[in-house]
Amino acid sequence: MTQMSDLKKDFNRQLNEAQNKYTYFLLAVAASAIALAVQRTTNRSLDGSLILLGFAVLSWAASFGAGCRNRAFFMSTLYANVALQQLQDGSHPNCHSRPEIVDTACEEVRSAAHASSSSANLWGKLQFQLLVLGALFFLAWHIQEMATYEPGTVAPRAVTNTSLKEMTGRQSPTSPELGVRQTE
Repeated sequence: MTQMSDLKKDFNRQLNEAQNKYTYFLLAVAASAIALAVQRTTNRSLDGSLILLGFAVLSWAASFGAGCRNRAFFMSTLYANVALQQLQDGSHPNCHSRPEIVDTACEEVRSAAHASSSSANLWGKLQFQLLVLGALFFLAWHIQEMATYEPGTVAPRAVTNTSLKEMTGRQSPTSPELGVRQTE
């Protein structure tokens, strides 16, 4: 019986560790995606072409928030389970000597643990769904950006020599790496 109980505890520990790693991985992906969006738009002016990217960043930020909420409810569930164990073995600091009061307290703690666990699951699912939604918005934005590329340029809406001359008063040599192309 003890061997089976130890095996069950080990499985629960492994499951909790895997869930933790998965949630923290999704948090890191969301934060990295936001950083990528910021990096990709550095030195760009705010315009309508960034709307899809804005929705992607909002989705990723919401995913990050959902992941944090997931962790908060997960910790609440663990706390309730520890309190339940203490009530059952009589070591809880507020443990009462009357069994009916202890039984009522155990039921209340079980109910709180179940509610916290359900909330953690909800926020965990939402974390993943928002992360995927952000990726879809990012992909749509990227396709939109690709549609605005001119052949032979590196950046969307490339500066032509004509427009460069108008802006700076001087001509630039052809430089595909800089997104500048010759115009006639």
